[in-house]
Amino acid sequence: MAKIMDRLLLLVYSIIGFAVSVVALLLVSRIIPEREAEDWVESLYGTDRLLQGIVITVSVIILLISLRFLYVALRRGNASSPSIDQRTEFGDIRISVETVENLALKAAAKQRGVKDLRARIRIVESGLDIMLRTVVDGETSLPLVTEEIQRAVKEHVEEITGIPVSSVSVFVANIVQTQTFKSRVE
Repeated sequence: MAKIMDRLLLLVYSIIGFAVSVVALLLVSRIIPEREAEDWVESLYGTDRLLQGIVITVSVIILLISLRFLYVALRRGNASSPSIDQRTEFGDIRISVETVENLALKAAAKQRGVKDLRARIRIVESGLDIMLRTVVDGETSLPLVTEEIQRAVKEHVEEITGIPVSSVSVFVANIVQTQTFKSRVE
């Protein structure tokens, strides 16, 4: 939710910055006549309470958004990679998501016919969702190779990390055409 709010604030901030830049360019390039700019500034200092209210409101909004962005930039969040945290009787264990990805890739790469792999891990209530994208050689049955990948990845990750794997999804992105060379007899 905070990321959505920050994106919305960034959008508003960008629009306000764009508008202020356009007005500044129009003033400097003298497209807005000097007399009109002076009249606007005089009404700002004068008795036009509506204009003063609008300027104060916009200024406060810009100030608050700037403070929010400053806080986001300076806060010390979890700068390290996301991890899976477990508590044992001896203490806490943290396993990075990157470690789980590498374990999944290692197990899947050992399967026959697998050529290229990418993994993505999601932490869900029931354990880990592992999504694999692969390119296969096209020589092996796709249902057999994908089922074997799923089994191997699930067993390997659960055995090494002790974290239950709720699902392993395999997306076969493409097949690699193997070149067969015929020997020429002369």
